[in-house]
Amino acid sequence: MSHVELPRALEDYFAHAETAQTRTGRRFTITLPYRDGERLDRLQWWWQVSATQEKLGGEETLAKLRAEAVARFRRHIERWLENNGQRLHGDGPIPLLAKQPSLTAAPEAVLQDLPEPQVANG
Repeated sequence: MSHVELPRALEDYFAHAETAQTRTGRRFTITLPYRDGERLDRLQWWWQVSATQEKLGGEETLAKLRAEAVARFRRHIERWLENNGQRLHGDGPIPLLAKQPSLTAAPEAVLQDLPEPQVANG
């Protein structure tokens, strides 16, 4: 079962922003807001472009680095959801966080179906 069950691509829920530029380069954030019950929370990813990178590659380099940052953030979110047994779902503008439904039987039911152990004397 997928950990992301949204009507649009996960990236469509990302918000992008740039912080104040410094002499060493530019810094950006990618933010994914989500609702955990009644609580509004967010996951955030930071990435940067050095002044040298921007000077050498211009807007093309900026677009490439942004695409790489978005891909890394998406992988990070998917792993985070998997590791925590959760999923993102919902039809609204902000995804909802919920526990991943379990596909396995309850431990007691699994143990009841096992055959009795046999001991071999040797």
